Amino acid sequence: MTEGSVKLDGEEVLEMSVDERAKAGLFLAMQYPVEIPGVTLSNFLRTAKTAIDGEAPAIRGWLKQVRGSMDNLRMGNEFLERNVNEGFSGGEKKRAEILQLELLKPKFAVLDETDSGLDVDALRIVSEGVNRVKGDTGMGVLLITHYTRILRYIKPDFVHVFVDGRVADEGGAELAEKLENEGYDSYLQAAQA
Repeated sequence: MTEGSVKLDGEEVLEMSVDERAKAGLFLAMQYPVEIPGVTLSNFLRTAKTAIDGEAPAIRGWLKQVRGSMDNLRMGNEFLERNVNEGFSGGEKKRAEILQLELLKPKFAVLDETDSGLDVDALRIVSEGVNRVKGDTGMGVLLITHYTRILRYIKPDFVHVFVDGRVADEGGAELAEKLENEGYDSYLQAAQA
């Protein structure tokens, strides 16, 4: 299926440009975050916040907020002077994305395989960041994953199993537990039948 509608606060997201989507409160964390050579993380974060809010944040308060979020994510201040994602490990890239999430405070976040490439400690830290923003702001989250381990930290309200672009099953957290115990094989076999 390639048709449909996506609405955020009653507004059609599919008719918006990328920057309009961000200003409306939509955030996308990519499975493989891109590198942006020549743009420091510090510059990127402040530019993004300015674009979202329509005005630049006051420096002193902004730096305090950035450093507080970085401390929570166990990121050293040296990250601010590094180019966005350039030379970052997988875990560092994901922490940088959650830093953006914490600072931009979107209404709704689509997290595309945020758990991909994370070690046990990074998975916990990144998950705590998502939970912190969700708890502080009431942000909605669509978490896309192939593995249920992240669901030990980020508790789902709803679970949907997709096979070949269609919903094959849906339920609550118990469905994630079932998947952990039984795998996806029964869904794949049913789709091939």
